[in-house]
Amino acid sequence: MVPGAGAVVERAAARLGSRVSGEITTLHVETRTDPTSSVRLLLEQLVQARRVVAECAAVDGLRIVATGTPVLAGATSPPVTRGPRQDLGTATFRGLHDELAICALHVHVELPDRERALLVSNHLRVHLPLLIALAANSPYWEGRDSGYASWRSMVWPRWPVAGPPPRFTSLAHYERVVQMLSAAGAVVDPGTLFWDVRPSVSHPTLEVRVADVPVSAQESALVAALVRALVVRGLEAVDRGDHGPEVAGEWLRAAYWRAARDGLEGALLEAGTGRLRPAREVLGEVVDWLAPVLRACGDEDLVRGWLGRLLVVGSGAARQRAAAGRRGRLADVVDFLVAQTVVDERLPA
Repeated sequence: MVPGAGAVVERAAARLGSRVSGEITTLHVETRTDPTSSVRLLLEQLVQARRVVAECAAVDGLRIVATGTPVLAGATSPPVTRGPRQDLGTATFRGLHDELAICALHVHVELPDRERALLVSNHLRVHLPLLIALAANSPYWEGRDSGYASWRSMVWPRWPVAGPPPRFTSLAHYERVVQMLSAAGAVVDPGTLFWDVRPSVSHPTLEVRVADVPVSAQESALVAALVRALVVRGLEAVDRGDHGPEVAGEWLRAAYWRAARDGLEGALLEAGTGRLRPAREVLGEVVDWLAPVLRACGDEDLVRGWLGRLLVVGSGAARQRAAAGRRGRLADVVDFLVAQTVVDERLPA
């Protein structure tokens, strides 16, 4: 890892504008997409942004990798960017900033009514472990295999306001909880409400932040398509007067752990019954349930095709481990990620 994000972002911004920026450490480059209702256009933007950033990094002899955690040693005490907000964050969270070398995928779905957004988030909570398993892409930490498919999902919830959100009954309930957390000093500002589903601080959207950044742009587009469909299903339920299931916090904690440990190749804890079921089986059932929404959005064939491919090649975590296993070298994992991060996956017109 090299703290070279500043120069890379500066070059990339000349071509991508506001679609690229720095992040909390100088190891990170963040790319964004413009709002779109088309998954095809979303994929084009993702592919373009990765290609541009890679070209701008190459000027300095650097390469970019899309991974939830870095593979090689040197992840702890990453160089944090400076500024009043960052300095306050370091003073507040202290040693937690020593493990900020992690990368996630954030999906925004337009939902300007914040009360409805919060009620929809209640419906999404039960599906968060499945999204963790689907996008699991962080098996390594500090040069060793963590034994988890998504180690990032274990690192991130250490923050005082992170992981799955509470079940909110109303906007007033949400604001009371936020006020209590602020009074406790657990947040620096609204942007540090790090729940895995939250009303966006700066956009009229519901933001889903639970997934590792996937290896490929195509997998990012797949997660986005599924998240949009889950939000639409949640909206349908809210509009029928259903404000979301009562999902116990201890179930969610165990379900998160199981999904993060075993990923797409393992088993998930089923809500309601508490049974363990193959993640692929649960995924298939959820996609079938979402099929009418995916079809209405024009996404069903794409999603099923992408999922079929993913189930053949395996999760990002499985592919990282396969790359390491060929010669027993973690450097081969880095080479694999470099090659896969900027594959041109745009669809034919």
